[in-house]
Amino acid sequence: MEMAEALVKAACALGAGIAMGFGAIGPAIGEGNAVGKALEGMARQPEAMGDLRTNMILGCAITESTGIYALVVALLLLFVF
Repeated sequence: MEMAEALVKAACALGAGIAMGFGAIGPAIGEGNAVGKALEGMARQPEAMGDLRTNMILGCAITESTGIYALVVALLLLFVF
């Protein structure tokens, strides 16, 4: 029985690492792309800076939620199972 429990714990730790790895890649790419495009827009039209900044921050906050969901899943795998 001990071996089975150790195997489940190892699988949970591996799953948590994979969840955080994939869960962090998406927001990083998305936020980098959003900030880059917003900066390009600000450089081309400085008068639209306020609207672009607001929309960029809102988009980054929404994008970051997927990373937070991955963190919740990883924590659940580590401490609940």
